[in-house]
Amino acid sequence: MIRYFIGEKGRTKEVQEQEPGCWVMITPPFEQGELESLADTYGVPFEYIVDSLDIDERSRYEVDDDVRLVVLNAPVPNEVDRHGLYEAIYITAPIGIIPLDDMTLTLSRMDSPALIRFVEQKVRGCDPRNQEQFILQIFEQTNYIYLDNLKKLNLKRYLIEKELYNSSRNEELKQLLQIEKSLVYFVTALRSNELLYMKMKRTDFLELNDDEDLLELFDDVIIDNSQALEMANVYTNILSGTMETYASIISNNLNMYINRISVIAIVLMVPTLVSSFYGMNVKLPFQEDPYSFYYLSFLSLVLIFTSIYILRKKNLL
Repeated sequence: MIRYFIGEKGRTKEVQEQEPGCWVMITPPFEQGELESLADTYGVPFEYIVDSLDIDERSRYEVDDDVRLVVLNAPVPNEVDRHGLYEAIYITAPIGIIPLDDMTLTLSRMDSPALIRFVEQKVRGCDPRNQEQFILQIFEQTNYIYLDNLKKLNLKRYLIEKELYNSSRNEELKQLLQIEKSLVYFVTALRSNELLYMKMKRTDFLELNDDEDLLELFDDVIIDNSQALEMANVYTNILSGTMETYASIISNNLNMYINRISVIAIVLMVPTLVSSFYGMNVKLPFQEDPYSFYYLSFLSLVLIFTSIYILRKKNLL
């Protein structure tokens, strides 16, 4: 699917045909041979298109015959049925950005929330004709999506922890595992994006030409990415500690239950032993006495309470 957007009054506006300075948004589904046709139409290396659609592609930039490519990893909701597989809530997918002379191409295998914000006209001061600023705004919106998703994951973790205070069901622990997987994706992608931004700024890949406003925007992008990376690391450490703590709590509770069962078994063993003696076919004291049952019952109760008293004194009950 190919969609065209231009800048109008500081917002993006979709148009039906390609115009000079427009933004060309390319997303699946693709027909057979369409990728090769796109490469020929826009004069870009076919590898650029393939790399931009590779879900495992790392963040990087590349130049081939004066055609530039930037691959950025952005967060996307996981479309897999997580309830059965307990997969991550969010994963990361690359966005390929190819700035050409009279337009800017973006390619993504999945609907990226960062690009959807431009489509839904939620980004102010956006004009695809200013390629450098537009690319930096894509970076900026990607960081905002990371920060927003991290806050949602942290809130979900907090709510699950509150439920775990009152129960130790596997369902909550599996949900924590989903969050942990999402954070692993985020930490890996944010670290890769940070290296990309630093290298792009050092080499002046976007050719900002000492534009103070754009350089300041680029600095904000780097700072926001570092903040998101730090938050992801903190939440990962908190979650790891939480899961270890609850694993210890569950193990401790299991030991307590086993201890209680063992104590109950010991207490009940005493009267059972007395009853076993009088169940044998041998002569025993009081067996001819008509009140022997009451004697034995009283003796069993005495032994039970004695056992309980001794176990309590030793803090075993």
